[in-house]
Amino acid sequence: MIKVDLITGFLGSGKTTFIKQYARYLINQGMKIGIIENDYGAVNVDMMLLGDELGQQCDLEMIAGGCDLDCHRRRFKTKLIAMGMLGYDRILIEPSGIYDVDEFFDVLYESPLDNWYEIGNVIAIVDAKLDNHLSKESDYILASEVANAGCVLLSRSQNASNEDIRATIQHINKALIDVKCQRQIKNEIIIKPWYDFNDDDYQNILECGYVPEDYLKLGFQDENVFQSLYFMQVQMSIDELKAVADHILNDTSCGQVMRIKGFVQIAEQWYELNATHNEITIQEISIGQEIVIVIGEHLNEENIQAYFKHKAVH
Repeated sequence: MIKVDLITGFLGSGKTTFIKQYARYLINQGMKIGIIENDYGAVNVDMMLLGDELGQQCDLEMIAGGCDLDCHRRRFKTKLIAMGMLGYDRILIEPSGIYDVDEFFDVLYESPLDNWYEIGNVIAIVDAKLDNHLSKESDYILASEVANAGCVLLSRSQNASNEDIRATIQHINKALIDVKCQRQIKNEIIIKPWYDFNDDDYQNILECGYVPEDYLKLGFQDENVFQSLYFMQVQMSIDELKAVADHILNDTSCGQVMRIKGFVQIAEQWYELNATHNEITIQEISIGQEIVIVIGEHLNEENIQAYFKHKAVH
C-alpha cells in the first residue's frame, strides 16, 4: 500500500521549506514521491516554489482552492484516486495553513482509497517563536493540526531563545486544553535547526506515525474569518516591498494579517517574498508569477489595497 504523510502547520510556519528537505531525503532513499499541494486561495505559490527545486525529481499535483469544504473533499479524493495507480512509494500532502485535519483521516478511510493507501505520518510544523496573541479561531486551527501529530517540528529554532521555545510549547498545550484534547506535547517535539538534520533525524520523522486523539470541534465555520487578497503585477523595488510588507503586517487597520507571500520581477530577475510577523525574506528564484497574496483574519481590503495602490483580485 502507498504511504501518505500529512505535513501540516499554521500560516507561515515553514511547511514548504520542510517538505523540500524531507522529499529530497526520501528521493535519495530511492523512493518515488508524489506531492499534493493545496494553498489557501486559487493561486498556489507554494507549489511553484516546490516545482522550482523538486520538479524534475518528483511529481507535483494541486488541489484548486476557492471552494467549499464538501467540494474540496471531493477534489482531494479524486486526486488521490487518479494518483493511486502510478506506482508511488509515498505521497506527501501539504494542505493550506488553515485546514481541518479530520478531512485527511476521513478521506483516507473511504473506499476505494482504503484499499490503496495507508496513513504514514502526521507531521506538524510550528514556528518556534509562535505568536502569543492568536485569536480563538487560530488557536483552534493550531490545536487541530497538532492533536494527531506523530511529531511536532519547531521551525526556525535557531532564531528562538529558550524562553521563546518554552512559551511556544506552553501555547500549544494550552490550545489543546482549550479544545478538550487530553494530549500534551512533550517528547514528540523536535527542536533542532533543520539544516543540521542527519539521516537518523529523518528516519525518526519517517517513523513517527500519528496519534489518534479526540478534541472538541469548534463550529466557527465563518468564511469571513480567514481571507486572502491577491495583488497582481506589483511594481516595487526590494526595499519598497519589504517596507510595504512590514507596514501591512503591523497596521491593525488592515486586519489581523498573518502572512504575505508571492513573487515580483525586477530587471528580469524573479524574487520570492515570504513575510510573517517574525521574519521578512526576499530571495532570488528562477521562476515566478506576478502576484502577492495577503492572508489573515478579517482583512480590510481597502486599507491593504492602499499600500499596493492596486486593485485586489478575488
